[in-house]
Amino acid sequence: MINNDPNHIHQYDANGKMICCSLEEKVYLKANADNLIHSNNRHADESDHLHVHSSDEDTRKVYIPATISFIFLSAGLLFDYFIKPVFFQAYFRIAWYVFAYLPVGIPVMKDAIKSIAAGALFSEFFLMSIATLGAFFIGEYAEGVTVMLFYAVGELFQTAAVNRAKKSIKALLDMRPDTVNILRNGSIQTVSPAQVQIGETLQVMPGEKVALDGELISASASFNTAALTGESKPDTKNKGEMVLAGMINLNSVSDIIVTTLFKDSKLSKILEMVQEATSRKSQTQLFITKFARIYTPIVVLLALCICLLPYFFVSDYVFSNWLYRSLVFLVISCPCALVISIPLGYFGGIGLASRNGILFKGSNYLDIMTKIDTVVMDKTGTLTKGVFKVQDAVSAGIEQNELLKLTAALESKSTHPIAKAISLHVGDAFKNVSVSNVEEISGYGLKGTIDGKEVLAGNLKLFKKYNIDYNKIIENITETIVVVAVNNKYAGYITIADEIKEDASQTIKDLHSIHIKTVILSGDKQSVVDKIAKKLGIDTAYGDLLPEHKVEKVQALKNENRTIAFVGDGVNDAPVVALADAGIAMGGLGSDATIETADIVIQNDQPSKIVTAIKIGILTRKIVWQNIALALSVKVMVLILGAIGTATLWEAVFADVGVALLAILNAVRIQRVKF
Repeated sequence: MINNDPNHIHQYDANGKMICCSLEEKVYLKANADNLIHSNNRHADESDHLHVHSSDEDTRKVYIPATISFIFLSAGLLFDYFIKPVFFQAYFRIAWYVFAYLPVGIPVMKDAIKSIAAGALFSEFFLMSIATLGAFFIGEYAEGVTVMLFYAVGELFQTAAVNRAKKSIKALLDMRPDTVNILRNGSIQTVSPAQVQIGETLQVMPGEKVALDGELISASASFNTAALTGESKPDTKNKGEMVLAGMINLNSVSDIIVTTLFKDSKLSKILEMVQEATSRKSQTQLFITKFARIYTPIVVLLALCICLLPYFFVSDYVFSNWLYRSLVFLVISCPCALVISIPLGYFGGIGLASRNGILFKGSNYLDIMTKIDTVVMDKTGTLTKGVFKVQDAVSAGIEQNELLKLTAALESKSTHPIAKAISLHVGDAFKNVSVSNVEEISGYGLKGTIDGKEVLAGNLKLFKKYNIDYNKIIENITETIVVVAVNNKYAGYITIADEIKEDASQTIKDLHSIHIKTVILSGDKQSVVDKIAKKLGIDTAYGDLLPEHKVEKVQALKNENRTIAFVGDGVNDAPVVALADAGIAMGGLGSDATIETADIVIQNDQPSKIVTAIKIGILTRKIVWQNIALALSVKVMVLILGAIGTATLWEAVFADVGVALLAILNAVRIQRVKF
């Protein structure tokens, strides 16, 4: 396995087993282990890949040794302080505690040796090994076992927390069926999804998952889209509509023409995004990683000074006493709480978002969403449904039916929602029309040759570009219109109506409630954009924009030192999505280009998820900084007590493992939140 993230430096032993150089690396691996296994089993032979053990295996391995140690430690403490049997003395007592120590101590010491061999001397394995062996050296056997046992219990909690954090993300990996039914040569054949070609007919039975993106050719069918969108309400698709991989067929046998290869389906792209998300660290994680690398060697040096320097300044110096203080200092110094709880907090945030139909491509974007002060949105497909219907057609110089036929024939070559609405409205009347030399003019419309006639269809900017005269009265029409020219002469217009999404108004109210400015950037007419903005209460609205004009508007806002999230769904939105501090794509109706460019993908196209994404970012950051404050404050306090000889190893255990457990439990809270 190759990891291109420079912040994850992995080492391997002679047998190919990965050595974790830090606890943060171990958390990262546990959170991604199942993803790696799943991907490897699907796409390559196991022998060609690193074998990474699953979190469940790790849990079982730690559980049994920890139980054995706990039983023997409890019995030892009972013998020492309550029963006090005669036989529990001298070498027998030492052997008892050694036996209690070995099940949890040996694995840690092995990891310490491997980390040292890999060049990572100051790992938590090394610190725990030195501290507990030192405790045995000065006769504090029970305390030595307790420290190592608590560390093992911390591992159990860590594994359980990681498993919970990635549970909703891991569920995505089960959405792709291993086999599909394809209609070939008049019969149904069962094959791997990866073997299916574009244009083949996929047959999906009731209750089955759709494996590939395609166009429904059955009359209609209902699908459960919860895995993709988070919505439990069934979605009914009609003939000609798109069906996406990951949907579950609910009520009838459905035939689907495959339009996308398995590896290129929206679901496959979503899985890639999720698998890559945890490798993109937030600034907080990067800071803590660097902090731990500097902090740990310093406290080891200080522990050594605490043990040895008093010899030169204290008249009644007793080596065992000062060694004990230094061991306390070492145990406290281990940065477990920081390097465990912070990645867990971000894993939890990403998991919570995925359960709400939002995909963050990295934990760094969770942080960015907390700083957003301006949300810039496209109109069509973002604030409106993008489901257009033809309202009227007004011709000039040609018959209305001819106007509709020519326009539909040209628009049939485009995937734009308006183009689809016109084609659907006209039906089959244009099917036998010859269309050639079609050119899509980004931000303007379409140009093509139909039965020897040059036809233009688009917005008024298209007419101005080609200097075509038209009736100026149509500029006062507030609805969306498509103007048409035949052989450079105005031929009429078609009015189109779109519908505002149900949650758009509440979204704007919620954004304003958290003091975020809202802006619309649209290629539609200014009058249409103004009407939408007024209805929704949006602060600023710009219409009649080409893609490059949208980029200019966003850049102007950035020049005002505003932190911007741009939300869009079309191909034309991709440049602006890339420019924004946080690019958000509407994943259901959105284009592949925009989804790939975006930092965050909203899978169900609901604008209200913008607010949810911001709230999840704020919640995640709040819990992460709570953990940082908790860990550092407790550690500093107990470090001071340990240095002056007041704190014992019991307090040290709480300051290290106890605080780590509290931080983990705090991080787990993220996953229980409901929006």
